[in-house]
Amino acid sequence: MADIDLALIEPFEICSIRPPTENFSLTFRLTRNCGWNRCLFCPVYKQGVKFSKRTIEEVKKDVDRARAINDLLTERGICEPYPGMDGYREAAGLIAEITEARSCPGTEDGNRGRKTAAGKSGSLSADEADSAAWFATWFKDAPTIEDSVYHLLSWRLNGEQTCFIGDSNSLLLTPAFFLEATSYIRRAFPGLTRFTIYGRTRSAAQMPLHDLEIFRSAGLDRIHFGLESGCDEVLGFMKKGVTGDQHILGCRKTVDAGISCGVYVMPGLGGARWTERHAADTARVITGAAPDYVRLRTLEVFPGTPLAAAVREGTFTEATEEQVVREIRTLVEGIETETTIVSDSASNLLDVSGRLPGDRSRMLEVIDEYLSLSPREKLTFSLASRLQSFVGQYGGLTQEIMRAVMPFVTGDRIDTGKASDDEIGSAIRLIRSRLMP
Repeated sequence: MADIDLALIEPFEICSIRPPTENFSLTFRLTRNCGWNRCLFCPVYKQGVKFSKRTIEEVKKDVDRARAINDLLTERGICEPYPGMDGYREAAGLIAEITEARSCPGTEDGNRGRKTAAGKSGSLSADEADSAAWFATWFKDAPTIEDSVYHLLSWRLNGEQTCFIGDSNSLLLTPAFFLEATSYIRRAFPGLTRFTIYGRTRSAAQMPLHDLEIFRSAGLDRIHFGLESGCDEVLGFMKKGVTGDQHILGCRKTVDAGISCGVYVMPGLGGARWTERHAADTARVITGAAPDYVRLRTLEVFPGTPLAAAVREGTFTEATEEQVVREIRTLVEGIETETTIVSDSASNLLDVSGRLPGDRSRMLEVIDEYLSLSPREKLTFSLASRLQSFVGQYGGLTQEIMRAVMPFVTGDRIDTGKASDDEIGSAIRLIRSRLMP
């Protein structure tokens, strides 16, 4: 193999937002951002450029750029035959070489002219602006060479088999476009065995079954749908643009087309006002939709969102942690279909995961154990749980979080004996504001 000219290596667009199961997948953007983008609670896709469908030429160019980087990693023997941290050290050296080669006069920047993500912080308080800035670091509309190399390296180290197609609703694409794109990706990366996407149930409900079957023939293995709620009042208030019945129809048509269906549910989305109806109606819709997976994502109210404004104005009152847990109990108790519930979000207080109906009793025991705690014990439990989630997500505590929790740490354990409920609650709120769902 001839040496690859490092000056010709260019970054390709990566899907910043993707399901946890696709954290190590190769990703390509066939659309940018969200074609709906009206949901009150959602901070995603509001940081960068507006929604657009990319041309097939743009997509193919990105695939070619990704293949060039992958060929370069192969040429250098990076992550072979000993996968692990050595691969990342070697990749760091390669990134430095590419950056130097591309800095020479006359080298074209593949992302020149693209807007980069930037949060709107002018109307926020200092704390809200900090949270918004933290959140914005997760989204990169114009990835760098470093992002692209590490993205491919992660994919190589984790099996080289899966590909996620973004951004938020690939069902807006024509079946012919999707088929041409996935065929081109397969030729560049022949080891791929699975393609997954995000989709809207409303799009699936309105799509002819034959079109969904073409998506399946193009290699689409699973659609991840954001149900959030099955309650029409909640869906309407949150401007989801869909009804519970459309949720059911979209999921059922997806399964009929031979595509696996995974859904996301948001405990707490009904706030204090609709907490019981939100949970009961969501259990009913999941029973009717019969998805393969139900993933729990507890509501977090992000600064700068319309929902944060509704909280300030008093038109939305957040549910308490106990109300949220009781909602999850209603889901576990009320879902009457075979499905797997997964609690893999850092926003969740409890790990309530299992296969229904077989694991129902065990899952309810986890919930009831928490509900049996005293108010003070629940608060201490929440602090410990949120800290564990933060460490799991970031690999350790930041200086900011360390300063906040030091009053509650004795040796290697949490000791809240001398702290007031307000002090503990303040630390919990800070940690939650820094977690990505």
